[in-house]
Amino acid sequence: MPLIGPSGTDVPATVAVSGSGRSIVFLHGLVGLNEHWEGVVETISQHARCLMLQIPLLDLRGPDCSIGGATEMTIRFLEDHVGEPAMLVGNSFGGHVALRIALERPDLVFGMVLTGSSGLIEKSMVKEVQLRPSRDWLSQKIGELFFDRSVMRDEDLDRAHKELSERGSARAMIRLSRTARRNHLGDRITQIGVPTLLVWGKDDVVTPPAAAVEFQRLLPNARIVWFDRCGHVPMMEHPGLFSEAVVGFLDELQQSSRVAG
Repeated sequence: MPLIGPSGTDVPATVAVSGSGRSIVFLHGLVGLNEHWEGVVETISQHARCLMLQIPLLDLRGPDCSIGGATEMTIRFLEDHVGEPAMLVGNSFGGHVALRIALERPDLVFGMVLTGSSGLIEKSMVKEVQLRPSRDWLSQKIGELFFDRSVMRDEDLDRAHKELSERGSARAMIRLSRTARRNHLGDRITQIGVPTLLVWGKDDVVTPPAAAVEFQRLLPNARIVWFDRCGHVPMMEHPGLFSEAVVGFLDELQQSSRVAG
């Protein structure tokens, strides 16, 4: 599915849709894939229409290659292909995109689930990324995303090594991370009124628990669900618990909507 970025060129996004009901859109991180959500979507799609949006972030160039570019493309996807306010579920960079959409286009969002989201506090591996990283170095850095490193998949490590060995992809990762870090949302977050569930690993070293606490302090309508023995990607380390939290949150919002109506 082509999306139009700020440059005006087509960006070949990949979309997977399953289930029916209210729309939930899943947004991945810098080195994320749709398949990283599959463990939770299998359950959640029994309760909602799930759309996994995969934008080839490391292939972006020019004005498309920024937090603003990714946000613009995601907004166009929501406008053109979802057709109703959606719940946005975002991990890491994808959570940051969700926050920007909730600020810029609250009409497109009825709820948010943020997990390991950037936007406030982030300790990134990108500031020391190598243009031609060794596989061992990447294994160490990607391993830091997990509490239980046995969850890390060899195919993800191989893919990241192949992509980041290309100078253009490594530069794209650095640029995307830097634009996100410069886009510190700070007190602007207090303007977001959409109900928000923060799902956070207590052992996240990339966006540490202090980030979740600060999000809860600034977001007017947010609460936290903590996962023990969990790092930066709770949907991969604890897919069952993650699905349960999202489905419960969706039920709460639907009940509130019925009462209000």
